[in-house]
This record gives sequence, structure tokens and C-alpha cells, in this order.
Amino acid sequence: MNSKEISLPSFSEFDVQQVEANLDEILKANLVEVEQLLENAKSYTWGNLMRPLELMDDRLNSIWSIVAHLHSVLDSKELRKVYNACLPKLSEYSTQMSHNKKLHNALKTIYESPEYKKLNTAQRQVIQNDLRDFKLAGVALEEKDKKRFAELQKKLSQATTRFEENILDATQGWNKLVEHEKDLEGLSENAKKIAQETAKQHNMSGWLFTLDLPSYQAVVTYADNRKLRQEMYCAYITRASDQSPNAGKWDNTETIYTILSIRREMAGLLGFKNFSEYSLAKKMAGTEKEVLDFLNDLAERSLPKARQEFSELSEFARKEYGLDELAPWDIAYYSEKLCLKSHAVSQEELRPYFPEDRVLEGMFTVIQRLYGLTVKEIKGIDVWHKDVRFFHILDAANNLRGMFYLDSYARPHKRGGAWMDDCRVRMIKENGELQVPIAYLTCNFNPPAATAPALLTHDDVLTLFHEFGHGLHHMLSRVDYAAVSGINGVLWDAVELPSQFMENWCWEEEVLPLISQHYQTGESLPKDLIEKIRAAKNFQVGMQMVRQLEFSIYDFRLHSEFNNDRQQIQSLLDEVRKQLSVVPVLSMNRFQNSFSHIFGGGYAAGYYSYKWAEVLSSDAFSKFEENGIFNQTTGQQFLHEILEKGGSEHPMQLFENFRGRKPSIDALLKHCGILS
Repeated sequence: MNSKEISLPSFSEFDVQQVEANLDEILKANLVEVEQLLENAKSYTWGNLMRPLELMDDRLNSIWSIVAHLHSVLDSKELRKVYNACLPKLSEYSTQMSHNKKLHNALKTIYESPEYKKLNTAQRQVIQNDLRDFKLAGVALEEKDKKRFAELQKKLSQATTRFEENILDATQGWNKLVEHEKDLEGLSENAKKIAQETAKQHNMSGWLFTLDLPSYQAVVTYADNRKLRQEMYCAYITRASDQSPNAGKWDNTETIYTILSIRREMAGLLGFKNFSEYSLAKKMAGTEKEVLDFLNDLAERSLPKARQEFSELSEFARKEYGLDELAPWDIAYYSEKLCLKSHAVSQEELRPYFPEDRVLEGMFTVIQRLYGLTVKEIKGIDVWHKDVRFFHILDAANNLRGMFYLDSYARPHKRGGAWMDDCRVRMIKENGELQVPIAYLTCNFNPPAATAPALLTHDDVLTLFHEFGHGLHHMLSRVDYAAVSGINGVLWDAVELPSQFMENWCWEEEVLPLISQHYQTGESLPKDLIEKIRAAKNFQVGMQMVRQLEFSIYDFRLHSEFNNDRQQIQSLLDEVRKQLSVVPVLSMNRFQNSFSHIFGGGYAAGYYSYKWAEVLSSDAFSKFEENGIFNQTTGQQFLHEILEKGGSEHPMQLFENFRGRKPSIDALLKHCGILS
């Protein structure tokens, strides 16, 4: 089977004017079909109810996944207008489906029938999840409350989209033109070339810096010009807030309040104490106390190391550079200098060794050796931007297991950050054929310069491996039911297991030569640099750990404790920072106004999942450390027990099947150097 035989999205034929009409047609047809199903069946089975519902969902996903994706990577005024017009319709459709008592009761009859016991594990999981989701969507509410719940869902969808759009606009609404090269001392030639090309694109002469992450990070990490660092830093931490240089424009403050108020009311309508309790219904963690105990325990273990690291950094800046007090815009800059002194390795120094093509080739070799899979680039595929590439994943018998689009570089009208999303899900289509899963892998790396290919830092390499791990979870699924195939139906605090797991290979002595090759000399990463990278792995790991814990505790407590008081949004963050932050924080810092994960993405009351899953991924990797990092037996076990099972079973059961026991936190603490 090749791409020509598979129906792929036609991005070049995408017509934004047709989106709303097409969506209306599908939503209407689906609702009519549901009513017919419920009227015509005398009794309900998987075949006459669950299967048609699955096909309806897939029809809707096949058009909406493209629209949502393009809204993220190729935003325009026209698309944004249409996208926002469609959100209430989708919300209303979702409400009609999830508030359909007759549909809920039909599902219940299957659950209570003798047929249920004859279904396989994955099918039973789909039904259990659906019944849970009906309850969480308010199917049992009185009519008045149902109506209110539906209104809230619609408003929440619009508010989270507005939050994301404000960040995108605020990020693109600020830039800094530097006219004299002497003001750019410390920056690499590559960073300067890209800034010069950015200026040319804006019909300016000089070097243009933006708040896109690669541009921002280059300045705050390497620019000797402290004033420039300060200006960029302050613009970045106040994006989409009343404190930003564009004060009042794209301000997310009120949007955050709206989002939190809606979530609180929705949780209350369903009988939950707060939104955190509501959110745990789809997580491995059982109670709020369990989450906060886990986070506070990690914080207690990490804080002494974080404080020691910050003290060392302050002392270093004072002794070596005569700086009496570190300001926030000094942290990344002097950390890089200290890392260079301690381990003689800098991210910029590493960049020439990590051209994108070599990193991809090495990453594909890793999964070939672990799982017996081959990745092959396919040319001539219809894509949404000239830089996008397309690949097939094939198994040892040359069967097509999955496909993915890779959109690597930062550009205007593209959301920041990195993510994996599904384009198509593995399932059996209406004609009986297998639908091969397709993923979108999106990053925001520096694009190629005029005289050099795209060069990645080692941090970028980690990001790429991380997103590819999500992609493998989606694409290697062997589950044929869309609702629990790939990442679908996976409890949220286990979703990051495969992605964080993949990052481990980026530090390994056997792997670094596979993913590196100097773009000019062809030389692999020298042994001394490999040793330095490995030695620097846990550089400031305590500071990084408490920063992540700050985000996690703030998110979870905010969704637990919010009581419609606007002041709480900032005061609770101040309180958490007092407990955990070891670096200075400016009073103008409005980090929360661009905290996309919890106010724009799916991590509300779930940001802790990164740390929770890191315990799982570290412990899973420790099995490879025991047996050999390319041990094929262990690789096949991870493939079969974790990657192929999707959401068809409880993640704790899958983990125990793979590891032979419950997870232990010790592996994470050892890998981080917090536990010797």
C-alpha cells in the first residue's frame, strides 16, 4: 500500500469558504443517523450502535482535524473567522450527543447485556469510557442544568481559543530591530544570519528579533548586551497581559478569569467540589491529595539541590563577572557561561553537529534497532507549506504501520511550541479496509539559513525525540477501535510516558554518534563532546525540576481553590513561587497569561502529568539500562505492551505488564542526580 492508494488530505485544495457548509452537512447527517439508529433497533449491539457511531466520529474528524491543524500552523484572518464560527456548532453537536438520554440508555443496555462479556478488552473499554464521558458531560442533569452546562461548554471552547489567539497575536505583535552589529556580541553567526533574513522579510535593514522561541532564546542565552536581554525578557514574560509593551492589547487576564469561572461552574453542576476533582475522573491519580502529596514530595526532595545550584550560579556571576545580583534576564546567560566553564559545552557549539537530516536519520535508526521499523520519506505529497515533509513507517514485513507529516520550523502565523496531533486514527473503515494512522508532528526550530541547513541544539533534539514518541504511540497502535486507538482513551497522566521515554536515547553514548554529524566537515560528534553532553545532562536539574513543579502545583491548586476571586489568579501564583521559586521573579511577570497548556490546551488540572509520567518513563527506561539500551526483547515488550495497546487497557496494568511491578520514583531521582 502506498500513499497514492491512500486518501490523504488535499491541502492545496483546501477552501476556507467551504468549511462551514461542509461541517454543517456532517453534523446534521450524524444527528439524523443517531436518531434513526435509536428508532430502528429492537435491541442494541456493538454492530448496530457502537460501530455506526465510530464511523460518524471518523467522518467528522476527517474534515475537522485538517481545519484545526491549519488554524495552528497557517493561521489567517479568514481561517480564524471561520474556525471561531464553527466552534459553537461543534460544541452544540457535542452537547446534543452527550445529553442524548436515549443514546446513553442504549449504551447502558449493551453494558448490562450478556453480549458485553463476549466483547474484547478494547471494545469493553470503549463502552466504559463512553458511559463515564456521558456522566461527565451531564447526561443525568435536570433540563435546566443541562441547558446551562451546554452554554458553558460553548463559552469555554470560545474562551480557550481566544486565549491561544491572543498569545499568537501578542507574540507576533512585538519585535526588536538592532541596527548595529556590535550590539549583538555573543550571538552565534547562525542566530545573526536568521535575524538578518527576518529583517529582510520585513523590508528592514539590520537584525530583527521576535518573541518566537528560537529568536528569544538566542538573545537571552547568548547576547552580551544586558539591556537587549532585559528588553526581550520583559516583552516575553508579559506577553498577552496588561504589563506588556502593547499594554491592553491581546490581554488574556479577563479570559483566564472567564475560563476558570466556567470550569468551576461546570464541575459544580456535576457534583464535584472543584475542577481538579472533576479532571481526575480521567486520570490515573485517584484524589487531589494524592496529586499534591506527589508534587510536594518531589519539591521537598528537589529544593535543596535547586537552592544550591542557584547559589553556585550567583557566586559564579559575582566572582567571574563582578555581578552583585542576578536579574531574571541574567539567569539563562550566566547559566550558559557556567555550563561552558563546568562542562565546556554550549548549545550553540553543538548546533553545527546536529543538522536536522542527520538527527532524523539517527532517530529512525534508533526505532529500527528497538522495534524493527523502517522510516522512509515520501516525496511529492500535497502539503500546507513548502517546508513540510512526509514519511511512512514500515515494519519488518514491509507493512505500512503509520504515516506522518513533519513541520519543523518557526514562521509567522504558526503557533509556538511543539506538539503531535492526529490526522487519521487507526480503525476499520466502512469498506472493511484498515485505516492507517497519520500524525502531524510540529516543531518550531530555526529554519535553514542561506548558507547552512537547519541546525538543531541538543535541546531541540530532545524536543524532536519527545514529539516523535507521541507520534509512535499514535501510529504503532494495533487497536482497531478509534476511541481507544493510539493516544485516544489513554488516561491523561500516562499520555507523556512514550514521549518522555524517547528522550532517554538522546543522552546515550551509543546514540549520540548516530544523530550527529558536523554539517561542514562530516565529522561525528567527538568523544570529548559526547562526554561533556552526558556530564552536563543534570546541569541545574534541581532548578528545572522546581520550575516544573511550580507550574504543576499552581495549575492544580488554582483549579482546586479558585472561588471566582480575580485576585487569586495572581496571588496564588505568588504564594506558590514563595514556596518553590529559587530565582528572582519580577512583579510584572505574567507567566500565567501565556500558560497555553492549561488555558488553551488539554492540561487543565493536569500539568502534573509531565512529572507523573516521567516517573513511569524513567522506570521503563531503567529496564533498558539493565538489559541493554538496544535490547530487542525489551524493545519488543515495550512495543507490544505500551505502544501498540493505546487506551485499550488501564495504563497502570500495561506498565506492570511491561515492568513486572508497580512504578518506583527512584529511577527518576537517580536519572536526575537528586538521588545518588
